[in-house]
Amino acid sequence: MELILFTIKKFIPRRLFLLLQPSYHWLLAFSAATFYFFPSRKLKVIGVTGTDGKSTVVSLLHEIFRKSGHNVASISSLRFKINDAEEPNLRKMTMPGRFFVQRFLRRAKRGNAQFVILEVTSEGIKQFRHKFIKFDAAILTNLTPEHIESHGSFENYRAAKAKLFNALGKSGVAILNRDDSSWGYFVAQSRAKTILYSTKGITAAGRVHPVLELSTKGGITFVIDGVRFRSELIGGFNVSNILAATAAAYAFGFTLEEIASALEKIPPVPGRLEVIQEKPFRVVVDYAHTPNALRNVYQTLRNANSKPETLNSKLICVLGAAGGGRDKWKRPEMGKIAGEFCSEIILTNEDPYDENPRTILDEIERGLSQTLNPKPETLNPRKILDRREAIRKALHIAQEGDTVIITGKGAEQFIMGPENTKIPWDDRMVVCEEIEHTSKK
Repeated sequence: MELILFTIKKFIPRRLFLLLQPSYHWLLAFSAATFYFFPSRKLKVIGVTGTDGKSTVVSLLHEIFRKSGHNVASISSLRFKINDAEEPNLRKMTMPGRFFVQRFLRRAKRGNAQFVILEVTSEGIKQFRHKFIKFDAAILTNLTPEHIESHGSFENYRAAKAKLFNALGKSGVAILNRDDSSWGYFVAQSRAKTILYSTKGITAAGRVHPVLELSTKGGITFVIDGVRFRSELIGGFNVSNILAATAAAYAFGFTLEEIASALEKIPPVPGRLEVIQEKPFRVVVDYAHTPNALRNVYQTLRNANSKPETLNSKLICVLGAAGGGRDKWKRPEMGKIAGEFCSEIILTNEDPYDENPRTILDEIERGLSQTLNPKPETLNPRKILDRREAIRKALHIAQEGDTVIITGKGAEQFIMGPENTKIPWDDRMVVCEEIEHTSKK
């Protein structure tokens, strides 16, 4: 069925296809659900959407459910996982196509999964990939501008996200971040019960559960209703991710004690503020590819470098931006943020697709002059197109106590080139190879 529909698409003139595109995507979604007998109807499906933090919340929830003795499956930009068996997501697509998702849901059902957690994107919603999936809950992590060229405006982007919450019935649960300015908009978009979470507490069924004794030093700790939560994750932004997962698990009847016990055993998420080396200087890899995420990562690492013994340490930043016409507006914004936080800046290739990589770097560099009180050394960043060479240079100039932060790819396994070519790649592996190479000299 899938092959037939894709074959038909090839014979439709492009202008006519653009007109028929919504119907085509709807038909694909319906065909996929029908072909696999609507597997979501016998599962508890949780959708996780937002701009940043989605993959982390999916990973946390999967592990909370699993470590509490439940069968669970999940899809994220990182991997596909059923219980403890996982495979990397090599599709360069956070929310895969309709037939893949419905087939995965059927596999989850055959694996006796009780819960399925899906990372849901605005692009996926725009193409009806969420259709004919019975969602029991939806989580909003946060909302900042992204995919603006595709959606036309931030308002359209937000409206696309809201369709996930529109799909919830009265028995569903909408789990919203009260620290995000859009939470009220999403309350109005859903008939479902609402649970609110924030760094101040979780509000469920009219009762407030305050977050007390919050600390982000050497991990994350806090107390809710006398239960102490501990996590290896670092960064203030991860407090929200942990609370989102906690609120969702609580909504499905898990006790705070069960959730806290599971969280304590969950290792850091691959490619998300992943520390590759601690000494003599720290090397960190992160997926941050939006201005908000980049600022959060830099702020976290700068705070970690604010101890008296590290006051003279440098933050050495390796960054780029995706090509393919994706969110060109954010390139100078990311340069501006790098100029604010970084002592040394190395601009490099990320996922150029069909764009000229040097043009992308020039657009990032343009934002450096917009930084308030820019440092002279950051106004002329190094531009090294070869990503390995850029990482090697960052490691070479780092001194004891410094932090090298490499953003944009995280745990991704490819660099995307012209005509969607895929070049095998892994920032974490390259860092390890370069460190080993240096140590042998």
